[in-house]
Amino acid sequence: MEDIVLVGASGLAREVIALLAESTSQRVVGVIDDNASALGSGFGGVPVLGTIEDAIVPGTRALLCVGAGSARERIAGRLASKDILQAEYATVLDPSVRNPGRCPIGPGSILLANVTLTADLTVGAHVVIMPGATITHDDVIEDFATLAAGVSLGGGVRIGRGAYLGMNSSVRPGSTVGAYSTLGMGAALLSDLPDHQTWVGVPARPIAGRDHVGPQLVLNREGGIA
Repeated sequence: MEDIVLVGASGLAREVIALLAESTSQRVVGVIDDNASALGSGFGGVPVLGTIEDAIVPGTRALLCVGAGSARERIAGRLASKDILQAEYATVLDPSVRNPGRCPIGPGSILLANVTLTADLTVGAHVVIMPGATITHDDVIEDFATLAAGVSLGGGVRIGRGAYLGMNSSVRPGSTVGAYSTLGMGAALLSDLPDHQTWVGVPARPIAGRDHVGPQLVLNREGGIA
């Protein structure tokens, strides 16, 4: 049995807790969060073990459950300073995930219900893919990217580091979503989306004045982790 400590008391953490409650090979033994003192003794039916400064419990693997990819990246840097290496991150897949091509999935990634991976694609580290997403042949999803529920990627798509794709958005085959960019909910991307931009609509177009910062700044806190 693989024991897992979740980093971040968030909605994503609740989903992982529910998922692993049915697992016979992995279990959640607790949550750590910088807002631990306000959470009390429990969260989602598992113990609150303290803050990130309390470090990971020996003999367990960590799983970053903060929603924003840039925040997951920053927290990974904090844990790296505590010698939490990539090999010590858990990878969590819902039993309904389809991966017939045995495509590689990086450490720390979370794939929820009914995600489909077809063939010859790569999912990086600390990637979150929400229910019902479809990833097709020759796609590359770089580290810390987030795909919301119902996302559909055509073949040969590249999703950049820390990018976010909103619910039910879709990407034309051969296109790229740049690093730390956002594709809005329901958008249809027909061309390349540059780094650090937000695009919305059908077809997707940029929103003026909405460029993003890199991982060194996190504007939106989630789960009490700044």
